Amino acid sequence: MTYTLKSIEPQPNRIAVVTGANVGLGYETAKALASKELTVILACRNLDKAKKAMDRIKKSHPEAKLDALALDLCSNKSIHSFVSAYNSKYKSLDLLINNAGVMMPPYAITEDGLESQMAANYFGHFLLTSLLLPTIEKTRGSRIVALSSLAHAWGEIDFEDINSEKHYNPKTVYGQSKLACLMFAYELARQLQERNYQTQSLAAHPGVTITEIGRNL
Repeated sequence: MTYTLKSIEPQPNRIAVVTGANVGLGYETAKALASKELTVILACRNLDKAKKAMDRIKKSHPEAKLDALALDLCSNKSIHSFVSAYNSKYKSLDLLINNAGVMMPPYAITEDGLESQMAANYFGHFLLTSLLLPTIEKTRGSRIVALSSLAHAWGEIDFEDINSEKHYNPKTVYGQSKLACLMFAYELARQLQERNYQTQSLAAHPGVTITEIGRNL
């Protein structure tokens, strides 16, 4: 049985948040969800780029219900501000897609003292999900989706040097970040089931695609 976008029924009363939705997989995901009548919030670091992405989506889907909110996953302050802004406008959240990420950038430390690749790919999404969880949990049939990668097999979690201060291997740290995301998705799924919540935590592998995430290769 083939399952495609055409297989999905319109869902006009549902709300989705997609991180990194201005380009690549995030953009295509936001566009697809908008075509199914969901209200889609583009959670992006650059609001100008997010608004341009919204304009592109509306060219093919004029009736699309779109919103853009600023979100920098490398800034705890920005994440808290995003959640506050979201909760002031929306009272439920059906679908959180943790899509945004970076791959093998030069070594950098964020304003919160975290290695930037781990911050953008894992720690930021962990905090975002944790802060949105009360809203998600009260939304019946809600989903939390982590974008996974076979790169999780490249490394293991180095708890003794989580910021890679002793040695920074971009490939290994990318693998570590994707492994952390996968472990989080699994553990969150276990805890939600244990607490009998209707929310599901899932990991989805998008396959191999050419997007801007490979700009540092």
